[in-house]
Amino acid sequence: MRTAIALRHVHFEDFGTFEPVLASNGFEIRYCEMGADDLPADALEADLLIVLGGPIGVYETSAYPFLVQETELLRARLTAGRPTFGICLGAQLMAHALGADVAPTGIKEIGFSCLSLTAAGENSPLRHFRDVPVLHWHGDAFAIPAGAEHLAATPLCAAQAFAMGPNIMGVQFHPEVDAGRFERWLIGHAAELSAAGIDPRSLRAAAARFGEQLRAAGQAMFAEWLNGIV
Repeated sequence: MRTAIALRHVHFEDFGTFEPVLASNGFEIRYCEMGADDLPADALEADLLIVLGGPIGVYETSAYPFLVQETELLRARLTAGRPTFGICLGAQLMAHALGADVAPTGIKEIGFSCLSLTAAGENSPLRHFRDVPVLHWHGDAFAIPAGAEHLAATPLCAAQAFAMGPNIMGVQFHPEVDAGRFERWLIGHAAELSAAGIDPRSLRAAAARFGEQLRAAGQAMFAEWLNGIV
């Protein structure tokens, strides 16, 4: 089997509905708990590296020193063109490693809404999200790295996804969320929701309404992306 290493920052933000897609495509997934585990010795050469979300910023290296090593790993891996997929904080770390700016937006984009796909996005695996509400949960945002394709936007965040060739993709939103386990998100991020004045009941209802549609679109998107890596 091929190896997929997932860098995880909080336990409940895992690879969700994408895990079965990895298994059906012959990948064994291994989680590395950032800040607790050492980076795996084979992280640079693994068949696939997945960088997951979390509630910290790429610029908080003094408070969270492991971000320095994580960024260095990503810089080396992305420079080599090794297959890498990033979600939310993961995409921000990838953009940062590629020299793009990442900064707070001053706005919390939290909830389910549709993407606006660019022309490049319409011709990418992200087309499966056309008219499908996806989960947004962020206060920081990345600029599109030099040489990357801009794939998607929302009214609150102009840069929602980028790709560099077939092997590298970063998405600001959460296509992987499993609505059946969404309560863990509401509990784990309770303080952030309270501070932002967001009622968890509205998010719970939206997850129940859009969860299966998002699962189908997300799995189709990720399967197509996996089949395209070289």
